[in-house]
Amino acid sequence: MGTIDHERLSRRVSEITESVTLAVDAKAKALKAAGEKVIGFGAGEPDFPTPDHIVEAAAAATHDTKYHRYTPAPGLPELREAIAIKTKRDSGYDVSASQVLVSNGGKHALFNMFLTTIDPDDEVIVPAPYWVSYPEMIRLAGGRVVEIPTDESSGFKVTVDDLERNRTERTKMLLFVSPSNPTGAVYDPSEVDEIGQWAARHGIWVLTDEIYEHLVYGDAEFSSMPVRVPEIADTCIVVNGVAKTYAMTGWRVGWAIGPQDVIEAASSLQSHATSNVGNVAQVAALAAVTGDLSAVEMMREAFDRRRRLIVKMLNEIAGVSCAEPMGAFYAFPSMKGLLGRDIGGRNASNTVELAEIILERAKVAVVPGEGFGAPGYFRFSYALSDDDIEQGIGRIADLVS
Repeated sequence: MGTIDHERLSRRVSEITESVTLAVDAKAKALKAAGEKVIGFGAGEPDFPTPDHIVEAAAAATHDTKYHRYTPAPGLPELREAIAIKTKRDSGYDVSASQVLVSNGGKHALFNMFLTTIDPDDEVIVPAPYWVSYPEMIRLAGGRVVEIPTDESSGFKVTVDDLERNRTERTKMLLFVSPSNPTGAVYDPSEVDEIGQWAARHGIWVLTDEIYEHLVYGDAEFSSMPVRVPEIADTCIVVNGVAKTYAMTGWRVGWAIGPQDVIEAASSLQSHATSNVGNVAQVAALAAVTGDLSAVEMMREAFDRRRRLIVKMLNEIAGVSCAEPMGAFYAFPSMKGLLGRDIGGRNASNTVELAEIILERAKVAVVPGEGFGAPGYFRFSYALSDDDIEQGIGRIADLVS
């Protein structure tokens, strides 16, 4: 890539930070293309194929001429209705089809919602570590990001006291994510209750990202905040999609659920930005959300096995400490014990440098915590085979020993 001349670009675009997860994934793929045997823990996507019945529904849709034309910008009516039914089935949240906006993946749904609800200088509370794209989206909408750092001592979770210390007269919204990317943290139902009641007391919007709702392990329990705290329903937006649950990252279908006036406004925004989501992908999503969850359970069991494997192996490396993730498919170990040490003839002062050394010397791609607002940590996606996990973590252990 050439050097970017920022004077030619708008300020808003010039200030965007590149997605660190996609950048790491791109480097790993480039090395693989050059013949290197790279193991990548970077990208957050299931390694399973999309279930056959979903693919077959999409294939059939390509031959149906009604899907060769524009369809309503907010989504196919039958898909919006199916999402409402699926939401009631899976989380207990009772909504109507008119409260659903189908977008081009969960990212687009989030972007739509921030643009629809955030005015310049509105403050959005974002617990850290956070997914890399949240702050960029909020800033592009004109909002101010208020980070609340967390660590292993709190289970990577914020408390009401944390939130109250950061609340100001400009606080417009809380971004709430459980299960979490990148830490795998899952809030207990009682914690969800307390946070939801705090938001209700102060009239603060909650945007809750539920994309990992089905990927919880052990005694962890997924809880949807507007179900636990119904009084926030008029100031709550739920974002979800088919990407993680149904191994459909490339199909690009997500959705937002919210108060009808907000969804109507966001639908108008989307009508000017992208119009409808690709119809074939929408039909695939319809097959996904109306089907059973057997394929999902198979994937969850595999992720659970891999979760326990990667945590065990990481904790066996001197200088590495990994808290047990209870949801999603990420481990988020502290690598601070490796900083300042001679590793492969080099010395890393931060986890960005450490990740570069590990990619160069061990041919293992990991994402440094700096991109998630958490220097000193790595994010490992364990959405890859058991053999790759064993070999990849083994390479790191050999390098740093």
